[in-house]
Amino acid sequence: MRLDEFLTSVRDRGEYHSEDEAEQVSAAVLWAVASRVGPEEAADLASELPAPLDDALRLERGRPESFGREEFLRRVAQQTGARPRTAEWDASAVLSTLTEAVPGERIDRLLTWLPVDFADLFGRTAQR
Repeated sequence: MRLDEFLTSVRDRGEYHSEDEAEQVSAAVLWAVASRVGPEEAADLASELPAPLDDALRLERGRPESFGREEFLRRVAQQTGARPRTAEWDASAVLSTLTEAVPGERIDRLLTWLPVDFADLFGRTAQR
């Protein structure tokens, strides 16, 4: 998926005013995802995304951090300056677009790194 297509989808789903806002939210959500998964998984996911979205996943990281949905949303909110409930909306707009932008098996693998209650953010149902 091209950058403009990804950002248009995020903008429409998140009801943002501009593609710039959609890009800022996307970077924040992807940064939080990269904090939660292993560096190799983040790099593999980054290889599927257009620049500059891939940059948020390629940041130098050590071992993946272990945190749940609430902390994930707190981190997104901190990056965007939003409230946690808004961060949930933001994460859903980005992650459901991600499911259209990358192959399904990559999303399936990504979901194995995340707690089961993340699935709905991707537009999926929990299956473990």
